[in-house]
Amino acid sequence: MTITDLINRSMPPKPWDEGDNIPWDDPQLSERMLQEHLCQDHDAASRRFEKIDQHVDWIHQHLLSCQPTRIHDLCCGPGFYTSRLARLGHECVGIDYSPASIRYAIAQASEQNLSCRYYLGDIRGADYGTNYGLAMLIFGEFNVFSPEDAKHILKKILAALAQNGLLLLEAHTLAAVRKKGQEENCWHCVDQGLFSDHPYLFLEEGFWEPQGKTTTKRYYIIDARTGKVQRHAQSLQAYTKSEYRSILEDHGFVHVEFFPSLIGEEDASQSDLIAIVAAKEAGK
Repeated sequence: MTITDLINRSMPPKPWDEGDNIPWDDPQLSERMLQEHLCQDHDAASRRFEKIDQHVDWIHQHLLSCQPTRIHDLCCGPGFYTSRLARLGHECVGIDYSPASIRYAIAQASEQNLSCRYYLGDIRGADYGTNYGLAMLIFGEFNVFSPEDAKHILKKILAALAQNGLLLLEAHTLAAVRKKGQEENCWHCVDQGLFSDHPYLFLEEGFWEPQGKTTTKRYYIIDARTGKVQRHAQSLQAYTKSEYRSILEDHGFVHVEFFPSLIGEEDASQSDLIAIVAAKEAGK
């Protein structure tokens, strides 16, 4: 992409038309993102460990009643949740399409002799296996997928769960998705960062499409040395609570419950997300 292409870009973008997401499967970007996951100065890539500990405690005690369970963590990142759940007696499987994150998760499980298995892959096409007591898709990842892909993933999760198995979604509120699309465009200079080890100019713009309730974010990275432009795009689908309930019930889930956060109560630091728990309908 050139500067001219940037200037002549289409306005507004069509959701998911310019790519599914930022390419976290790129090896170099994956390595830099792993460092962001491990950083304890922010909650942007992964939550800080203190917050993850609180979430795992709620999952273990409230959802699973402290009973050993087979767990599948979809989009597991570096395995921060699965490793902690395994230490509490659960058998865990994780999948993610970031090679650096999966490599880290596998190494940690081996070093600590944890009952965890990890796979590199895209959850839209991966084989999940079967007989899970809990499937997790957290940190707003559900909203990144187009409605068609989201429905496909729910079908796969349902097939992978044991009878009475649970699904835990941590999803964005409609207000949070809308806010992302209505943020002011911004730019800043970076000496070294997530998108390159060399100086670059970073530009970001967002678009909210109210009819389809979608936000699309565009990210432009302009190399300071060459002027070469990278473009990444990410779209997010917003849902109301009633729409979350409907899509789950339409795909065989029952007993849909909403919680303000992954600690079961209001959490000001996580106000853009809600926790949704549903069970696999008997006979499905």
